[in-house]
Amino acid sequence: MTSEITPFRVDVPQAALDDLRARLANTRWPDQPADVGWRLGVPVGHVRELADHWRTGFDWRAQEERINGFPQFTTTIDGTNVHFLHVISPEPAAPAVLLAHGWPGSIVEFLDVIGPLTDPRAYGGAPADALTVVVPSIPGYGFSGPPTSPDWGPARVARAFAELMTRLGYPRFGAHGSDWGATISRELATQFPERLVGIHVTMLASAVVRGEADLEGLEGLELEKGRRSLEKGTKFSREGTAYALLQATKPQTLAYGLHDSPVGQLAWIAEKFRSFSNTTEDLIDRDDLLTDVSIYWFTETANSSARLYAAQTGGWGAPAPVNTVPTGVAVFPGDIGRPIRTLAERTDKIVHWTEFSRGGHFPGLEEPDALIGDLRGFFRNL
Repeated sequence: MTSEITPFRVDVPQAALDDLRARLANTRWPDQPADVGWRLGVPVGHVRELADHWRTGFDWRAQEERINGFPQFTTTIDGTNVHFLHVISPEPAAPAVLLAHGWPGSIVEFLDVIGPLTDPRAYGGAPADALTVVVPSIPGYGFSGPPTSPDWGPARVARAFAELMTRLGYPRFGAHGSDWGATISRELATQFPERLVGIHVTMLASAVVRGEADLEGLEGLELEKGRRSLEKGTKFSREGTAYALLQATKPQTLAYGLHDSPVGQLAWIAEKFRSFSNTTEDLIDRDDLLTDVSIYWFTETANSSARLYAAQTGGWGAPAPVNTVPTGVAVFPGDIGRPIRTLAERTDKIVHWTEFSRGGHFPGLEEPDALIGDLRGFFRNL
């Protein structure tokens, strides 16, 4: 086994760009019933507009340069390639924090927050708030590429990330995550409590109300929030979980369409970027969206990223192991699940809790300033 760390740069061949544009130009578009809006999925007109911009206006080379503006590396852990950004703060006392993305996200979620987190002095912040950040691509996602075995679930990813931090010389570190990144961060806390100074998450599955039984013991405002959490969760389970069931059970079948059609990949992700934040507005810059989609397309990871759902052990809603690591939660109202602090305190050591008035599932892209401030506040108080 080698622990070598190799510098990396994104450099998509021009032939791949030409192929993408040709496929987009030759798309066979589906029909759509009149006046259905988003009820049956992402509308044809919305995808056509995005696809046209992807083909004729989107500048991948500029986005490539943007990503390459950060130090990037790869290393082999547990038999698979792990790609990561490693941005060392100029402040010598800055602690290390791992930032973990989810699906259908990527490292793109954190590109706008890296500078203010690592060098707050340059952005009008306090030098004492500085963090050194490590931003890995989940194995099976992006530039980490597909692992050879199908059992890379959140627990195994957490072990790989712990090893990555060891190789980088961080025996103690913090973690932040949303979506799968939140699950991975919590796995780090439960598997390696002695190494984690704290975790900060925007989702906490164990604290989302799933049934009337979860409302027992809640009073006043917490009970009111709990009922809203249950209502939102019930609606999402009824209308928004088909993607997860498909990716958890038959990702290989889904992959043929996503792997072969850029518009298929675009529609699959674009619909989630909007619905996961429960909005009818486009809160995320379309070039950020297309950069994210392009990474999935160029790295051919539609299939391997979906397999993370199939590799999840314990099943959805399984009892969560107790987390004794100091935990901060940032609640964004548009997110797909609304955690309740009283429920969170039953399983996690909650030391920080912030409820924002706006924002959804992708705070690094929707409300980066809010996320930056909350991360600074959480790790400052530790």
